[in-house]
Order: sequence, then structure tokens, then C-alpha cells
Amino acid sequence: MSLDYKKEFEDLISIVIKENASDLHLSESRQPIIRVAGLLIPLVKHPILSRQDMKGILDQVLDVQKKEIFLNKKEVDFAYQGENEIRFRGNAFFQLSKISVALRFIPQTIKSLDELGLPEILQTFASKKQGFFLVVGPTGQGKSTTLAAMIEMINQNRLEHIITIEDPIEYIFQPKKSIIDQREVLEDTPDFHTALHGMFRQDVDVMMIGEMRTPDDISAAVTAAETGHLVFSTLHTNNAAQTIERIIDSFDNIQQSQIRFQLAASLLGIFSQRLIPRISGGLIPTYELLINNSAVANLIRENRTHEINSVIETSGELGMIDLNRHLSQLVKAGEITIENAYLHTQNSKGLDHMIQ
Repeated sequence: MSLDYKKEFEDLISIVIKENASDLHLSESRQPIIRVAGLLIPLVKHPILSRQDMKGILDQVLDVQKKEIFLNKKEVDFAYQGENEIRFRGNAFFQLSKISVALRFIPQTIKSLDELGLPEILQTFASKKQGFFLVVGPTGQGKSTTLAAMIEMINQNRLEHIITIEDPIEYIFQPKKSIIDQREVLEDTPDFHTALHGMFRQDVDVMMIGEMRTPDDISAAVTAAETGHLVFSTLHTNNAAQTIERIIDSFDNIQQSQIRFQLAASLLGIFSQRLIPRISGGLIPTYELLINNSAVANLIRENRTHEINSVIETSGELGMIDLNRHLSQLVKAGEITIENAYLHTQNSKGLDHMIQ
């Protein structure tokens, strides 16, 4: 690689855009790799990156503060904005004492729920005045994109004050009917905890919390939902029942009863999603939706979260969406393979009955 690291890095970004890639992986001692429609593709015509190359790339993507964190903690999250306002969410880290960087492309245009292939019922939650709504799933499965679509729907249709707390900021919103203030951890606030508590003094209507990292964060979010705010957030969990268990188990035994009652009262719903390779190319979302009603609230209060999956399976007429049912619909519609359906189900036997 030449010494003009700015140009070299911009050339790599151009490849990401041209190939419609979602991610770019850079590491010393190997060629750059992009991810397209879920598949990793090495850029075999590109030279292998050296340590000096990676240091030059870090100079392009990290400011002084982030670089200091990277050197001290051996990893750091960051956002990068290049020419034409092209944005990436990134993480720089060490592996086998080598410098590596993973970059996720953030599209400039915020797509609608319909354009993303997501269910129309999500509009219902974006129209609420208060409550707690979670989008969950593993890393890289489109949670941030779904939340951005819901926030943008509010922005286009309602006069609200929206505040987001992110680390780092991903989608940039342009205020329309709403006021939108976006706060980045370390840049605009020292941490999630401080920003969350500051919200209560900032005349906020809608909160979007990029990630709840501590029990105190969860407690503040639930309290906000109880006190007249609409709160959106994410967790890295696999389904609705596991999400509720994760929230409750993050508190000590003395506090668990209180958080169960708060969650039962404030929760609007939990949307769990995955992105699956589409037979015709690209990715398609598959999902599960739990809607909190009196039956679900009772299960949460009584610590019977193991029964929630059964409620979802039998409550389709109420708008709930069962993951296996949606997977089977995608298979029957010729959108995904049976093999991929089984790779993403959490109940193979249940899927057997629906596909046969």
C-alpha cells in the first residue's frame, strides 16, 4: 500500500459501495475482505495489509481521543464519515497482537418499514405516546436499521422532541416535524448513564437508547416509559422470552420483583429479527413479535416467562408473530431455503410441523 492512506482507504470504501457490501474487514497480514449478502469475499487483487498500512488506516478513522482509548483498552468503537457523507460504524481491535478494523456501512437514506420488508404492525408502536419497545437479535441483524425506520416515522408525522443516545451515532436524522437531538457517548456525554438521567431534564418525548449496558440503564429506561415517555432500545438476545429473562436477571434478587412489575406495566412489545440469505439474492428479514397484553403482563409479574413462547404461537390473531410460522411462510413462498429456515429456528420440532 502506498503512503497515501487517505486515498487507499477511500478506494476501499468505493469498493464497498460499488459491490453493495454491508461490511469491510481490514487486518494486517491479510487482504481486505467485504461482506456481501451475508457472505465474506476476499479482495484477492488487493495487496496484503501490513502493520504500517493498518496504522495509516487508523489515522483516517480515529481521532486523537479514540486512538488513545484504542491503545489503552486494545479496542474502541467509532463512527467514520467520509466524502459525500458516507458513514460507517466501526470497531478497531487487536487479534494475535495484530491491528484489525471492522466497518459496517450505514446507508444515508433511512428506509421505511415497508422497504425493509418488515411487518406493518410495527407502525402501531411508533404511534404510541408512551411505553417501552425493544428490538432484539444478534449483532449485525438489522436492529439499528429497524429502530431508525421507526424513529423516522415519528419524525415525519409527529411534533415530538426525540433524543437518541448512541455509541457511536449511526443514522443521521434530519428534523422534519420533530426536534431530534442525537448524542454520542464520549463526544456529547460521558456515558449512557449520565445521558439517560439527563433526558428527564431535557423535555423529551421519545427516547432511543442505542444499547442498555447496565441494570441502572435498564431501570432508567423502564422508569422513563412509566412516566409518560416513549422509549426504544436494543438488546443482544435471541427472542422475546430470553429478553425479559435477561432484563430481570440483570438485577439482584431484592430488585427483581419490582422490575417485573415495572416491565409488565410499561412494556409495549419485543421485536426479534434475523437477516437470512434470499434465494433470489440479498437478504430478507425473518422475525418474531411479542405484544404485551394482560396475559403476557401476568406471566411477567408471576415470573412465568417460560410460557411466553406458547402465547406468541397461539396469538397470531392478536398481531403477534411466531418465528417458526414466519420462517415456514418464507419457505413456502420460495424466498428462503428449508436449510436456512432450520439454521435460524430455535425450535426445530415446531418448524417440522409447519413445513410438512
